[in-house]
Amino acid sequence: MTETELRVRIDKWLWAVRIYKTRSLAVQACKAGHVKVEGRNVKPSRFVHVGETIRARNGSAERKVKVLGILEQRIGAKEVARYVEVLTPPQDSHPKKQPAALQPTIFHSKGMGRPTKRDRRKLDEMEWG
Repeated sequence: MTETELRVRIDKWLWAVRIYKTRSLAVQACKAGHVKVEGRNVKPSRFVHVGETIRARNGSAERKVKVLGILEQRIGAKEVARYVEVLTPPQDSHPKKQPAALQPTIFHSKGMGRPTKRDRRKLDEMEWG
């Protein structure tokens, strides 16, 4: 079967071009609505076509790619560029850091065990002001 005749599910393609670490993560992302083709949510069983634009959110990072080729086997990272054109600006491809207001302000030392009821109340007071 030639590359133009090859039909590959989107979950398998996303895994093959290394957007998701495992195929099951790609399936979960599709089901959760984190994968969009041409602006529409897709099911994991949808077939990929050359020339389509895909948006995939992985954690807090969102990637936008254009399909240049179809493949069903996972390939080396250096070879991915033949099948994918990355459209995401470089600063958007990395996960965003949490603002200082959302970062934890209390650190629980390792080996201290679970927080007591009193500690828990103090944590709740700090979170809710």
